Amino acid sequence: MNEWPDGRGDSREDGYGRGSAHAQPEGARRMPHVQRRGPGVPQQPQRAPQPPAARPVRPGAPAYGVPQQQSPDQDPYGYDSGYNTGQVYGTPQRSPQGPGGPGGPGGPGQPPSARPGGGGPGAAPDWRRRIKIGSIVLGTALLVTTVGTYFWADSKVRREVDLAKVIERPKDDDCTTYLIVGSDSREGMSDEEKKKLHTGSAEGKRTDSMMILAACSGGNTMISLPRDSDVEIPKFVGSESGKTRPSAGRTKLNAAYAMDGPELLVRTVEHNTGLRIDHYAEIGFAGFANIVDALGGVDMNIEKGFKDEKSGADFKAGEQTLNGEQALAFVRTRYAFAESDLARTKNQQKFLAALASQAATPGTVLNPFKLYPVLGAGLDTLIVDKDMSLWDMGEMFFAMKGISGGNGTSMNMPIAGERGGNLLWDKPKVKQIVQQIQSGEKVTVTGD
Repeated sequence: MNEWPDGRGDSREDGYGRGSAHAQPEGARRMPHVQRRGPGVPQQPQRAPQPPAARPVRPGAPAYGVPQQQSPDQDPYGYDSGYNTGQVYGTPQRSPQGPGGPGGPGGPGQPPSARPGGGGPGAAPDWRRRIKIGSIVLGTALLVTTVGTYFWADSKVRREVDLAKVIERPKDDDCTTYLIVGSDSREGMSDEEKKKLHTGSAEGKRTDSMMILAACSGGNTMISLPRDSDVEIPKFVGSESGKTRPSAGRTKLNAAYAMDGPELLVRTVEHNTGLRIDHYAEIGFAGFANIVDALGGVDMNIEKGFKDEKSGADFKAGEQTLNGEQALAFVRTRYAFAESDLARTKNQQKFLAALASQAATPGTVLNPFKLYPVLGAGLDTLIVDKDMSLWDMGEMFFAMKGISGGNGTSMNMPIAGERGGNLLWDKPKVKQIVQQIQSGEKVTVTGD
C-alpha cells in the first residue's frame, strides 16, 4: 500500500532520499518531514519559521553550486517540520551583505583583529594615523624648543649700549648698518686663561678691531676701520654724566672708545663717514675664543705662514682648523707684517667671514646639541645696543656669511697716506662708498 501523499510516486526522477535515475550523483537536498494525512483530516497549520542558525543564502543565488531549496510556503504539500533553516548542511554560506556587510570582512560579525586598522592581534598598523600623530608631536617639540631657546638666549644678551645718547646723527637709509667691535676686554678670565691666550693683564678695555657691515639691497659691504685711523672726535654728550663735551680734535680712532666707550665710538664713526649706525655689537677675547671652540674650530686657508711672539701666533701655510687660542692669535697679530694694522684687519675680515659661514649653517642652527654650546659660549660676553634683537644678530651673521660666499664686498677703508703714525683716509673714495651704500647700490670702490 502506497502511504506517500498524492503526487509522491516512485518516480526515480523526483524521488527524495530514494535514489535517482540520473547518471550524476544528486546534490544535497532538504528532506521534508512527511506526515500521513488521513481522509478528511485538515491540513495541519505550519509553524512559524525559526530564526536561522546561520546566515541564510541570498534568495535566488546558489550556495557554491548547490541548488536553491524551496521554502515552506513554496512546498506544494504544505508540510514543514520546523527544522528547515534554509541552510544546506556541510556547505559554507556567504554573507547576504557581501564584503563589509554583517558577518563579512570588517563587519560586526568579525573579530577586531580581522577588521582593517581594528588594532587587534595581527591587525595591520595604520601608518597614516601614526605618521600624522608623529608629525604633530615632532612639530610641537620643535616649536617648544625654538621658543624656549629664543627666550633663554635673549635673556643672556647684554644690552648695555644706548644709541639714543648719540647726538647729531646722519640721515637714515634703507640699509641696516652694524658697527662690529672686538675689544681686548679680559673680563671673567683667570690668570691661567690670560697666559694661555697671550692677552696680558692690562686693566680696562680697548678696541682691538672695528668693522662697518652694511646690509643693503644692492649687496653687503664689510669695511675694516684700522684702529690707527686719523679721525676727528667731535663734541658729544657723556654716556655717564649726560654733559656735553667739546671736540677732542684729531687723534686715533681707538681713542674714542677709551674716552667714553661705545656711544662716543659710534658718534665718531658717524661723524667721519656720514653713515648712520643702526646697531652695535662688541665681543671680548674670552667670548671670541669660546665661540670658536664651541664650533669645533674654524677652517682656514693661510696663504703665507707667520709667527708672532706677542700674540702667540705660529702658523704654517695651507688648509688648517684653528681652535679658540689659535684663532685669537690669528686676528690679533700685527707685528709679523710690514703693514701691521692693514694686514691685521685683512686677516680679521677673512676669519670673521669664515666663522660666520661655519656658524650660520643648518648643521649648527638646527642642531640643539651644537647651537646651545655656541650661544652659551658667546652671549655672556656679547655687548649690543638696547634695540638689537636676536633676529638682528642672525641677520648680521648671515650678511657676513653672504660676503664670504661672494654676495658682497670686503675691504679696508681706503688710505691716502699717514701723518704722525696715523693713517689718513682717502676722502673722495670714502664719500663714494657712502653714497653707494646709502643709495642701495653695489659698492664698486676698492680699498687697501
